[in-house]
Amino acid sequence: IMNKVILHFFSFFQVIIYGDLPKNKENVIYLSNHQCTVDWIIADMLAMRQNALGHVRYVLKDGLKWLPLYGWYFSQHGGVYVKRSAKFNEKEMREKLRAQVKAETPMYLVIFPEGTRYNPEIPKVIADSQSFAEKEGLAILKHVLTPRVKATHVAIDTMKDYLDAVYDVTVAYEGTVDHKGQRKLAPSMTEFLCKECPKVHIFIDRIELKDIPEEQMYMRRWLHERFEIKDKLLIEFYDAKDSKRRNKFPGKSVHSKLSLKKTLPSLLFLGGLTASMLLTESGRKLYVKTWIYGTLIGCLWVSIKP
Repeated sequence: IMNKVILHFFSFFQVIIYGDLPKNKENVIYLSNHQCTVDWIIADMLAMRQNALGHVRYVLKDGLKWLPLYGWYFSQHGGVYVKRSAKFNEKEMREKLRAQVKAETPMYLVIFPEGTRYNPEIPKVIADSQSFAEKEGLAILKHVLTPRVKATHVAIDTMKDYLDAVYDVTVAYEGTVDHKGQRKLAPSMTEFLCKECPKVHIFIDRIELKDIPEEQMYMRRWLHERFEIKDKLLIEFYDAKDSKRRNKFPGKSVHSKLSLKKTLPSLLFLGGLTASMLLTESGRKLYVKTWIYGTLIGCLWVSIKP
């Protein structure tokens, strides 16, 4: 319900979709570039267009499990918390995914392989990413970070007989280039909800599992090549010499809005429930206690059972 409420506020924004988004539900891994918190909502928006919003699960940074209430919710809803680099626990991730496959859980697993957001205001992260690529003999990327392969490899390898496809998604936000042509910080969730929203452009490439190498070494090269494609799309979007080719991806596009029928009932239900609680003193106390004790119990739960 909460996801639908959030999506209700995004249903008024201009979303332009390129490529091929199947109409039917599928078990997929969703790979995307990562710039801001709105990227999570983009995944939900696309899933909802396939009537698969309830199928969305996320691979998240380990620190997010301490988010009030939401950290516990993501864990119980099939989310996978992972640590970076040497601390990455492959066995734990495989076990969680195998359990969901065994239970035949519908899967729309969202992964951001860059591991952190592309933030022009933190140039050191971008420089370090480019230096690593150069050291490893990989193409240096301008508008995305060098992707990490571990979580993607574990997810595909563990669920390869269960998945229908991989969705390779590239997201670009209009208005994120300054007057000098330099990238600016992508809009935050608050900016999206409180200010005039820029158009969101989404390029989708559906990839068959047979076209993805199985061994991690080769999958790493494949994943980097996919991010090279993203980078070229974003270079064209932001930097094209011909101004007519900027602020759009190549190919046919569809302006797509979410149906209010899918989001408004949830908004009215949750809004009415919350309002009825906040209107009375006992309701307000219950509301506060739910957040406090729910968060404490949730943090205890995810620390015992990741």
